[in-house]
Amino acid sequence: MNPNTFHQIRSMTGQGHASQPSDLGTIFVEVRTVNNRGFKCILRSLDSLSAFESRIESLARSLIHRGSVSLSISWKRPPADTVPQIDQEVLQGYLRQLQQSRESIARSDLAGPGDGSNVTIDLAQLALLPGVIIQSQSDQRDNKTLWKVIEQTIMAAIENLNAMRAQEGSHMAETLRSECETIGKHVEQIAELAPRCVEAYQRRLETKVQRLLAKHEVEVSKIDLLREVQIYADRSDFSEEITRLGSHLRMSQSVLDGSGGENGAEPTGRKLEFIVQEMLRETNTIGSKASDTEISAHVVEIKCAIERIRELVQNLE
Repeated sequence: MNPNTFHQIRSMTGQGHASQPSDLGTIFVEVRTVNNRGFKCILRSLDSLSAFESRIESLARSLIHRGSVSLSISWKRPPADTVPQIDQEVLQGYLRQLQQSRESIARSDLAGPGDGSNVTIDLAQLALLPGVIIQSQSDQRDNKTLWKVIEQTIMAAIENLNAMRAQEGSHMAETLRSECETIGKHVEQIAELAPRCVEAYQRRLETKVQRLLAKHEVEVSKIDLLREVQIYADRSDFSEEITRLGSHLRMSQSVLDGSGGENGAEPTGRKLEFIVQEMLRETNTIGSKASDTEISAHVVEIKCAIERIRELVQNLE
């Protein structure tokens, strides 16, 4: 089997890691995916990276088409950037204004029993005022540079994720191909047995009619008998269902071979889900029309194979 046959078949379950050092520090990314009918992104990042959240989710959505994605990002800054600095001029300005306010209160009629000089100033509260804490050098850098590092790290992590998912997906695709071949063999058997249904019905009808004729001494023309057989044949004919089921099998094989769409990276899980639904519909119709026990046995085997395919397809991206 060509190892590239299933290059676009990926499991929805996997994980990937990546880190990217730079002048701004080191970005660490961990991404995990599990099964989900659509795309869902759960992002965990530092508050300092909150400005990039929408771009991070858009990037993940463009690279992962289906599944629940847990994406964690951390940022280890350079040592010089880890301790925030205090703007002494701004802090002294706040202190002067507070001192002036305290002296003004002491001189005014609002002064209480004391003169106001015993009022304490909390430096921790002053640090929360605008401009007191200077942003780290990294925070002051151009966001475009930081985003470039984040983007590269996310893409590397997802590339590692997809490598793991593709490896598992190739094994799943092998199993899917085997199940499709199994269904194809049963379909061929049903197609060979189909004419026997009409012949068996004709024999049963002739036997029943002959018995009734002998009992009631009435006559039925051969034409009427053949007309009844033809009505049954038309009603129980499932040749179209056989043809469509074969077409669905070929389409499934085409998707598994990577030729089911123009875009080689197109996700296959949802497409195969729709094909499986159609396969089951055609199989149910065959089962309802066929009155032959051997055909019914093949229909049961096909349904079992379709169910196994359905369970696998639910785990594909």
